[in-house]
Amino acid sequence: MTDNAAALAHPPPMPEPPGHHLVLRVMPMPADSNANGDIFGGWIMAQVDIAGAVLPARLARGRIATVAVNQFIFKNPVSVGDLLSFYARIERIGRTSVTVNVEVYAERNPGAPEVVKVTEASLTYVAIDAQGQPRPVLPAPAPAP
Repeated sequence: MTDNAAALAHPPPMPEPPGHHLVLRVMPMPADSNANGDIFGGWIMAQVDIAGAVLPARLARGRIATVAVNQFIFKNPVSVGDLLSFYARIERIGRTSVTVNVEVYAERNPGAPEVVKVTEASLTYVAIDAQGQPRPVLPAPAPAP
């Protein structure tokens, strides 16, 4: 393997934003683009919703539902072939809800790799029971013996 091929096969690691965890990595395809060749904002929003649900689902240990998109900022366009990395951080844990911050970075230009922050969002999820009703995120502590 040539030095260039080795560098592409093993790119330098992307730095994780402080307190965030990598929860999703995906590459948008031509079917995800609009007439201008940029990736649809709605497609990115759907991916952010999927990524944002990872940590609350683990915490709630069961079903969750998106109840609010508190903030959504598109900072840079996303292109076909960008490798998107989604990082999540829990911002707040309520009785039945969890608010998450998601940051999205695009790794682009494989010949001269560049990492660009493309999106940042805040979403709130609620833990739900089998009937779709809110339930406590964290189980009640066991009674003392």
